[in-house]
Amino acid sequence: MPAKQFERFKARSGFMTEIALVVVLALVVLFVYLFPKFERESQIQKETVIEFIQSEEVPQIELQQMQAPQQRPSIPVMSEDEEISEDFTIDDMDFDDYEAIDAPPPPPSNSDGGIVVEFIPYDEPPTPIGGQAAISRNTVYPEIAKEAGIEGKVNVQAFINANGDVEHCLILKGMPGTGLDEAAIKAIKKTKFKPAKQRDRNVGVWISIPVTFKLNTK
Repeated sequence: MPAKQFERFKARSGFMTEIALVVVLALVVLFVYLFPKFERESQIQKETVIEFIQSEEVPQIELQQMQAPQQRPSIPVMSEDEEISEDFTIDDMDFDDYEAIDAPPPPPSNSDGGIVVEFIPYDEPPTPIGGQAAISRNTVYPEIAKEAGIEGKVNVQAFINANGDVEHCLILKGMPGTGLDEAAIKAIKKTKFKPAKQRDRNVGVWISIPVTFKLNTK
C-alpha cells in the first residue's frame, strides 16, 4: 500500500513539475512579448511630450541693455518773464589789459602750484549766454550773510576756455568769512559763456567779473 501511494505521489510530482515549467515558460514568453510593446509605448509617450513642448509657442524675450537718453548740453536762455533776484547785482565785466604773452589758452602754474594769470590777445571778449542776468540766476545769497545783514562786492578773476566753460576762478578782492566769495565763484562757474574770439577761432582768456551783493530791504 505505501508503495502504491509513493508511486502516485511521484507521478503527481512529475506532473506538477511539468505544469510549473509550462507556467514559467508561458510567463517568460508573455514578458518577452509585452516588454517591447511597453517600451514602445513609453518611447511614444515620451516623444509625444517632447513634441508638445517644442510645438508650444513661447514668446522669446530679448534683454537689451537700457541706455540712458543722451542729453544735449543745456544752454542758458534769457527769459523775459523770469524774475531776477534783487538781493545782488552784477556790475559790468572788466577786461583787464594784462601784458600780452604768446601762451596757450590754459593758464600755466608757477613753482608753488598757484595759477599764473596771463593775458591772451583777443578780438571779441567772452560774454555770458543770457547776459549778466544769467549769472544772477545762478547766484544764491548765503543765509549767514543774510542773517547778519552783510552786503558788499566780490571781484572774481575767471578763466573762460575756448569752449565757453569757466575753468578757474580767483578772488581779486572779496569778503572772506561771509560766504559771499564762495557764492560768487559758484555762480560764475555755473554760467555758460560765449568764448572769446581771436580772428576766426575761439580762445581762452581771463576776465574780471565783479559781483555786488545787496540785500533787498523793501
